[in-house]
Amino acid sequence: MSGPLYVPVLPARRHATAAYRSLSPAVQSTVIPLWNLPPRHGLGPDALTVFVRREAHDVSRVQRHHPAWVDAPFADEIQMRVFASVLADLGEMSALRPVTGPDRPEQQQAMALQLARRSASGVGIRLALAGEWDDSRIQTVRELLARLDPADEVDLLLDLGAVRSDRPDAGKETMRALDALIPLTPWRTSVVLAGGFPEVTAQMLEQGLCAEPRTDWSTWNELSSSGRSYVPLLSYGDYGIQPARAIGREPASGSGGPPWGVLRYTTAESFVLAKVLGRGEDRIAVNRAAARQLLELPDFRGATAGAGESWLRDCAHGHGPTGTGNASDWLRVGNVQHMTYVARSLGLGPGPQAPGSPLG
Repeated sequence: MSGPLYVPVLPARRHATAAYRSLSPAVQSTVIPLWNLPPRHGLGPDALTVFVRREAHDVSRVQRHHPAWVDAPFADEIQMRVFASVLADLGEMSALRPVTGPDRPEQQQAMALQLARRSASGVGIRLALAGEWDDSRIQTVRELLARLDPADEVDLLLDLGAVRSDRPDAGKETMRALDALIPLTPWRTSVVLAGGFPEVTAQMLEQGLCAEPRTDWSTWNELSSSGRSYVPLLSYGDYGIQPARAIGREPASGSGGPPWGVLRYTTAESFVLAKVLGRGEDRIAVNRAAARQLLELPDFRGATAGAGESWLRDCAHGHGPTGTGNASDWLRVGNVQHMTYVARSLGLGPGPQAPGSPLG
């Protein structure tokens, strides 16, 4: 494989940058995230610049030793200009690769290509595949490729979006798309992105632990076993431990939200979910009990498997009012254990684990 081992689609938010920073050096070196700036509507250029600069600089700092893609897929015209200006200011010191796509506005395409040439970082072409593949889309990709400078390196980011049980043909359609796209150019990296994490509701968690199938991983296994000649060139990507559409949500301005949250643990076949509380008299006891349930899973990989597992151990066996976390902590811990596990499942190596807990 010439590209990265694993490409997680992550929001440019503090919990996600903290998760990436918490990965062990061995895992971090095999992971190239696709960072997504959240939409921010109704703001003027000055206020928007403050947010975009902070988010882009946070990502740039955490990626100072490794490259990554950065995208603003939901940006309006104002945010698009601000985003391009901020990335240009980061300049050659940044390892961030701009992203565009054949369905993006012409202005956004031009900005991304200009940034790629200025930074010599290359450009990612993100192509959505939410349903059936249509061969007529090949022409729009060709037209975008024709605008590249011969020296520009280009990455294919085939984005399936949410892949749940209602998309049994996702693997077949992915192969149809790749059969058409791979021959178009010598892609530097070819990534298949899919989000299998569910939209979690309170009802799902009423009976204790809930296990949801990793449908995106099943799609990847179908693709991997297809015998296609390009399979060894492909990189796996997912949306981590949030639903695919979560990257399109505008950041909340207040402290609202449900009084409950979720601890997440990834196993070979499932996302295991445990309900925790964000407030209330029973919060500490409930949260520690939820963490203990995850530690008791046959597939728990041991407290030394990574920073996510060690946090769960400390939460489960801690004492006093501290150490049970909040929504940001639960997202960070969930992503750390997930990214670590996926990288090892893809071939990084087993790392520390509990006896009898195979990587799958």
